[in-house]
Amino acid sequence: MDLDQLAALRTPEGSAALAAAGRVAGGDPLAAAAALRSGGIPGDLAAAALTQAELRHRAAGKFGAAAAGMFLTRAGLEQATRRAVADRRAARLRAAGVTTLADLGCGLGADALAAARAGIRVYAVEADPVTAAMAAANAEAAGLADLVTVECGDATAFDVTGVDAVFCDPARRRAGTGRRVFDPNAYSPPWDFVTGLAARVPRTVVKVAPGLDHALIPAGAEAEWVSVDGDLVEAALWCGELAEVPRRATVLRERDDAVSLLTGTGAQEAPVGPVRRFLYDPDPAVVRAHLVAELAAGLDATLADPSIAYLYADEARTTPFARCLEITDVLPFSLKRLRTLLRERRVGRVEIRKRGSALEPEKLRRDLRLSGDEAAGLALTRVAGAPTVLVCRPVPAGG
Repeated sequence: MDLDQLAALRTPEGSAALAAAGRVAGGDPLAAAAALRSGGIPGDLAAAALTQAELRHRAAGKFGAAAAGMFLTRAGLEQATRRAVADRRAARLRAAGVTTLADLGCGLGADALAAARAGIRVYAVEADPVTAAMAAANAEAAGLADLVTVECGDATAFDVTGVDAVFCDPARRRAGTGRRVFDPNAYSPPWDFVTGLAARVPRTVVKVAPGLDHALIPAGAEAEWVSVDGDLVEAALWCGELAEVPRRATVLRERDDAVSLLTGTGAQEAPVGPVRRFLYDPDPAVVRAHLVAELAAGLDATLADPSIAYLYADEARTTPFARCLEITDVLPFSLKRLRTLLRERRVGRVEIRKRGSALEPEKLRRDLRLSGDEAAGLALTRVAGAPTVLVCRPVPAGG
């Protein structure tokens, strides 16, 4: 996609091409392209429209119905914030009294649009010309152009003295290749600029990769990890007066808009004890936030191995922060012994999870040679350092 192609897609002819592409996308790409060309749509316009139709279909999981009118790039969609997460962040900023926001590295504009929906005036900056133009087009399509101004430029040169707060989402993919960047020092803008923002604008929020090393968290900042329906999707650093707690795990459930928060220091250690009747598999946001000890305290649970985030308790309690399973068998790992047990119980389907095990679940599934009409859960782990398999069954809702 280049600026000329984007401009062509925004004409009446381009809108017609996008509508046609939406009707034929999803099947054979060659057939879809041929269908558009046979309808009188030029080849270049047809190709651009089909790409957008494909990306819009993929984006529906992040943006819902709004994706149908957005302009997207593959790399931009990968890094864009889910709408549920962006809306929650915007609401928190608005509740903190933020009325003007600089969005440095705005990408396709997901966070800028969320802030504008919350009534915040946004000044967005994006280095890539095509992405900046798409962000502006997305603001217009959402009816928010009066609240979102997009500038193509260097985020490090933007004057932040006139805004209440700053949001920065540094690029974590290499330009041209789209490959992920795992070293924060290779982010764009660079990490030293990003972490220095809070000294200039105390109300600063930085979106970071969920795998961020805790050692890189600035002193005094709140580090938040967010999961959506069990998938860890992002982390963010809340600085200055926005920081409320040292660590936070935010668990979102999109089907009913439920939000659950677990907070703590991130420095506590959970007690260690034997395997007990119930296994709790913590949500990844809880694990990455180093809040397993806080969860353990609420469940009266313990670890069976100090380095593995499986919790064990005598009672099943409902919690949004972990999946609860009842343990039926605890076995030192032995493929032969496990295969025999599952065969005796006519188990033909297993859900396999693991923590602290080098075994590959799919290979194990094949090696078990399952047959039967019963189901079971397997947890591959270590107990007191020894490879162990836990045979489990789900706990009914309500315990």
